[in-house]
Amino acid sequence: MLGRRIYFLFFIALLSGKITATAQGFKNGWIGRYVNSIINDTSAADKSTLTIYPTFASAPETGVELGASILKLFYAKGDTLNRLSEMQAFTFFTFKGQYGLVLDNAIYGDKDKWFFLGETKIQQFPLSYYGIGPATAGDNPARVDAFQVLFKQRVLRKIKKNFFIGPEIDYQLLSGVNFEQPEDGSPYPIPTGGDGTQNFGVGAGIVYDNRHNVLNVREGLFGELAYLKTFRGFLSDYSFGTVNMELRSYHPIAKNNVLAWQVRGQFLHGEVPFNQMTLLGGDRLMRGYYLGRYRDRNLIAAQAEYRILPFAFSKRLGAAVFASAGAVSPTLGGFQMRNVRVAGGLGVRYLLFPKKDIYLRFDVGFTKEGANFYIFNGEAF
Repeated sequence: MLGRRIYFLFFIALLSGKITATAQGFKNGWIGRYVNSIINDTSAADKSTLTIYPTFASAPETGVELGASILKLFYAKGDTLNRLSEMQAFTFFTFKGQYGLVLDNAIYGDKDKWFFLGETKIQQFPLSYYGIGPATAGDNPARVDAFQVLFKQRVLRKIKKNFFIGPEIDYQLLSGVNFEQPEDGSPYPIPTGGDGTQNFGVGAGIVYDNRHNVLNVREGLFGELAYLKTFRGFLSDYSFGTVNMELRSYHPIAKNNVLAWQVRGQFLHGEVPFNQMTLLGGDRLMRGYYLGRYRDRNLIAAQAEYRILPFAFSKRLGAAVFASAGAVSPTLGGFQMRNVRVAGGLGVRYLLFPKKDIYLRFDVGFTKEGANFYIFNGEAF
């Protein structure tokens, strides 16, 4: 969703020094106090924080977009020995009648007894469709307008230190679909699910996670193995299964630097609708590629990132460089080196909450097809 957008948050103004609390009337007002609390992170380390800020964006698919974001950070029972939990919400609308609401949560209970990991999206938003396969042309994508609902939630129970196991549900709805074929080139065949579809998946996963701060991991390991299945007729139009495998590792280098890497695999079987195929690209893995630039039944991708958090000469400014490679394939045995896509980039980091070690990231990812920009709370992985 965030592929070709540049977000202009009021934090950029904070970085440039254009917003200050030096004027007496402003400083003593609630706006001044609020801005000062963000700049100087006046909240205690064990206290929850709630940050609200406006967003502005522009994209070819949407035109001008206005919105707002909310970020809540907290420790269970206010105990900093517990892991840092985060909840994020983002809502937007455009003057073309498009709108959306996005919710993310990673909530750890007291002493990690429970772990809730989820994502919700409700949006009327256009997608660029390049076809299915590992070598689709990048010119003249179709535009797919549709109302979309996505709800994913995991409820994981700790079975021993850093090991969690539990059920997962996944509901996705695509309705009111309109395929707008490109003006140039051949029209795309309407794919499976292209007339609209809903699917409800149930499954389970096992997770190893010893990270303390999921928004900025300094050291740790995350591993996951999960399976999800939909059944035709049970709130589902199609029957298919999904295997998810992932490994992330974080290694401190010197005082403030971190080397992080990630490997991910996703493998589907059955009759899979186009909107629930594996997608290469996005703001987290394969940055630089539009999310869904390549889609198919199987995906393997990896990335590495070197983070300087912060620079030695600054208390708040840092940077990162990253590189990734990945491919999609119709079959497990169909992966070929010629279809491997590579991307890389660099970014700037701003320490938003010093007491909770949370950074705002400004990334630009490059591919042979061009560049994409991303601005988010927290690291990509």
